[in-house]
Amino acid sequence: MDSALTHLECSACGTRYEADRLHNLCRCGHPLLVRYDLGAVAVRPEEIAARRPGLWRWAELLPVRDPAHRVTLGEGDTPLLDLGGGVLVKDEGLNPTGSFKARGAAVGASRARELGARHVALPTNGNAGAAWSAYGRRAGLTVTVAVPAGAPAVTRSEALATGADTAVVAGLIGDAGAMVARAVAAREGWFDVSTLKEPYRVEGKKTMGLEIAEQLGWRAPDVVVYPTGGGVGLIGIAKAFAELRELGWLTGPPTRFVAAQSAGCAPVVRAYETGAETTEPWPDPRTVAYGITVAAPLGGPQLLRILRGSGGTAVAVEDADALATRAECAATDGVLLSPEGAVALHAVRTLTARDWVTPTDRVVVLNTGSPLVQPETLPSPAGLLSPADDLP
Repeated sequence: MDSALTHLECSACGTRYEADRLHNLCRCGHPLLVRYDLGAVAVRPEEIAARRPGLWRWAELLPVRDPAHRVTLGEGDTPLLDLGGGVLVKDEGLNPTGSFKARGAAVGASRARELGARHVALPTNGNAGAAWSAYGRRAGLTVTVAVPAGAPAVTRSEALATGADTAVVAGLIGDAGAMVARAVAAREGWFDVSTLKEPYRVEGKKTMGLEIAEQLGWRAPDVVVYPTGGGVGLIGIAKAFAELRELGWLTGPPTRFVAAQSAGCAPVVRAYETGAETTEPWPDPRTVAYGITVAAPLGGPQLLRILRGSGGTAVAVEDADALATRAECAATDGVLLSPEGAVALHAVRTLTARDWVTPTDRVVVLNTGSPLVQPETLPSPAGLLSPADDLP
C-alpha cells in the first residue's frame, strides 16, 4: 500500500514542483495538483475492495507515503442512494463531522503532518473548519479557523469542541480568507490550508470519485451534478475519473460534469454562460445554501475547463425551488438533503426539463453535507400536533 506519488504540477502553467515539501500556490498564482506514477500501481480493484473499509484503502492513489501519518475518524464509503429514474445520490452527510469536508481534512491533515507542519490555518463557511479542527487534533496539529459571522452555528461549535482557535469575521468567506492570509504571512511556522491553496485537500475529496466508480461497477456515470462553491469536490471527482481511465479500470462514456449553484451566488454559472475563462466576484452573495456561498472561487478556471471539456454545463437554482425539491425528496424517498444537496438535485430537474438529461442517463448527485448542520432550514417544531391523549 505504498503511495505512487511522484510530484506536484501547476494546474495552469504545468510547472513541476517537488512533492516532499510544503507548497501553497504555484509562482503563477494558480493551484497545484498531485501527480502519480500510475504505471507503477500494481494493485487491482478487487484487492482494494477486500481491504479494511475507509478512505485509506485507496492508499496507492493518495499522497501520504508513511502509513504512520495516515489519520482517520472513519470517513469514506458513503452510500449511493437510488432515487429512481436513473438518479442516484452520494450521501456525504454521513461522514464524520457531517460533511464531505472530512475526506479533504483527513488527507490534508495527514500530509501536512508528514511534511512537518505544526500549525495550520484556514477560512471556512463552517463544515471545513469543523473537519480540519477534528482531523488536525487527531494529527497533533494546532488549527486556526476564521469563520464568517453568518456561518452555521453548529459547525462553529464543532470546531470549538475539538480545540480550534476560532475567529469570527464580519463579512463573507473571502474576508475570512484575507484574514488567514495576513495571519500566515505574519506568523512563522503557520501553513495555509485554504481551499486549493494547498494540493492535498483535493486528493481526499477525489475519493468520492473513486468510490462512485467502484459502486457503479467501474462504469462511469453519464452525468455528475455537484453543488459548487469552491468546487474542490468537482475538481477531485474529475481527477479521480481521469486517473481511473488511465489505469484502465473505468469504462463507459465520458462523464458530463455539472456545477449547480444558488441563484444568489453563481459566479461559475455566469462565467460559463458568458464564455469567460475565469470567474468574477459575485456581488452581495445570498443563499440558504451557505456552504456554497463562495463569491470568488480560486479554482474558477479549473472548474470552467472541466465543465467545457466534458460537455457539461452550469445551472443556477433559486433557494425556494431547492427547498421545495428537498421537501419532496424527503417525503417521497426518505432522503433528507442538505440545502446544498437540494440545489444539486433541483439542477437535475431543470436539466431534465431542458432534455439535457435524458431518461437513459445515469446521474449522480452529490449531497455534500448533513441537513442537521442548518436546523433553521428544517420544518419548525411549531408545526407539531398539540399534546393529546391518544395517537391521531
